[in-house]
Amino acid sequence: MTDPTKVLQQGDALIVVDVQNDFCPGGALPIEQGDRVVPVLNAWMAAAEARGVPIFASRDWHPQEHVSFQTRGGPWPPHCVQDTEGAAFHPELQLPASTVKVTKGTRFDQDQNSAFEQTGLAQELLARAVERLWVGGLAEDVCVRATVLDGRAAGFDVHLINDATRPVSHSGGAAARAEMEAAGADLAA
Repeated sequence: MTDPTKVLQQGDALIVVDVQNDFCPGGALPIEQGDRVVPVLNAWMAAAEARGVPIFASRDWHPQEHVSFQTRGGPWPPHCVQDTEGAAFHPELQLPASTVKVTKGTRFDQDQNSAFEQTGLAQELLARAVERLWVGGLAEDVCVRATVLDGRAAGFDVHLINDATRPVSHSGGAAARAEMEAAGADLAA
């Protein structure tokens, strides 16, 4: 496990992807052991806050009957519906007050898996002179994958925090890791 106190520095940002109740055990779309990312991310956030490294936390924030839901022909059961307990961040996730929340998946006509997709996140990171991203959260083979790939496409040096992510499926996770690595992401963190 990478020690965040030894690697975080100026020019970095931490991106916490979708650590919401619906993606944790007991939620509407639970990721196996999804709640185990929480203590790891809490340590990373504490280290980031101590070093003045900005923290961004993305969240799915779907309207009722979102296009990604099975009831509308999408692949997923209803999840992270706006203003529901399922859409809330995991109660043990210790987001500092300075955390910037990135809300996605609000469109009626399409899904937004990446924290970068139509959110302005890349521009905000550039405005803060960020060059290197540390990414963890849920799910590794869906929204984490999309965020890492978009971060690389935007020109950032991207590091996946291995202990801070879990996939929907083991095969999906393996495929996502191969794709992220092929895009130039560092998976050794």
